[in-house]
Amino acid sequence: MVSSLHRKHYDKVAALGCCLCNYLHGEHNPGPVELHHLRAGGWGKGDYKTVMGLCYEHHRGNTGIHGLGTKQFEKYYKISQNDLLNWVLSHII
Repeated sequence: MVSSLHRKHYDKVAALGCCLCNYLHGEHNPGPVELHHLRAGGWGKGDYKTVMGLCYEHHRGNTGIHGLGTKQFEKYYKISQNDLLNWVLSHII
């Protein structure tokens, strides 16, 4: 069960749109996203503050983090998940 605090955070993250699309194309009207958890030490999900919104393609598509794998994703887009998460956190405070 997701607490109301977590739900509020998730809603704010989702309202930003895809953080990678914002990085690649600049800020724009957000579309639907899936919430991606930054993995804690490579395994397991981090806490609720480690989520970022990614559009379907950048999350589960062929050029997404789960399609390419974490290392290839970061190499392909030349940005780390931590940098994307920092962008998200700086925009919801």
